[in-house]
Amino acid sequence: MIVWLNGTLIAQEDAALGVGDRGFTLGDGLFETIKIKRGQPLRLAAHLRRLRSGAAILRLALNETDDFWAEAIAATIAANGQDDGALRLTVSRGPGQRGLLPPQPGHPTLLLTLGALPLVQPPARVVVAESVRRNAHSPLARCKSLSYLDNILARLEAEERGADDALLLNTEGRVAESSIANLFVVGTDGILVTPPVSDGALAGVRRDDLLRAMVAIERPLRLIDVLAAREAFLSNALSIRPLIAVNGTPIGDGQPGPLSRRLQEEVLHE
Repeated sequence: MIVWLNGTLIAQEDAALGVGDRGFTLGDGLFETIKIKRGQPLRLAAHLRRLRSGAAILRLALNETDDFWAEAIAATIAANGQDDGALRLTVSRGPGQRGLLPPQPGHPTLLLTLGALPLVQPPARVVVAESVRRNAHSPLARCKSLSYLDNILARLEAEERGADDALLLNTEGRVAESSIANLFVVGTDGILVTPPVSDGALAGVRRDDLLRAMVAIERPLRLIDVLAAREAFLSNALSIRPLIAVNGTPIGDGQPGPLSRRLQEEVLHE
């Protein structure tokens, strides 16, 4: 694989970060996972808006333009000869001295890597994470921080409990999202609902598409609401995956619902 690191295309095995890079030592940075189809990054403007919003939250100076990133992404795609894939854009605050306060001025580390798109997965059976809760009051709940340990612990718990993923509750006990995706449910009233950002849900780019299209609305969800839903699915930038069971309880009839199947098919051919 050829990676793009701070403006240079280089073989992955030759790429290196400094031992004092704060992305490595402190998880001080952000990332975006961008779907590449037919050589084009999908929803790039939305990803970059969220990246800049996160950078503002972290007080991380990030001055690169959309054109800068578009050219860097195009160069990475061309260097790898890969028209379809999952591109990860990673930004760390860069090298710094020991301690929490960042260097002034900073020199962020910028990295692009390109991998394969995930295979279509079977419908998901999830558990509700017991080991972690989402802190909806933390500013980090609103950005894709490199500090992903809560998500990792939830996913490890799901693996140990024989599930495909874990749903995260917030500190008030409402449902936020899964370890890697936004949650959508079709309620008993037939309305497609997703938890609000104020409850700890990340503002996913595909989630925003569904909200803008007025296909879905934001509404707080309790676990009982999810269990009573007609159907449910998990959504992220790369895929939509039907959700058919939570803690062993079937959602609806325990099969992917019609909306989930239709949206999944649309995503496969976008």
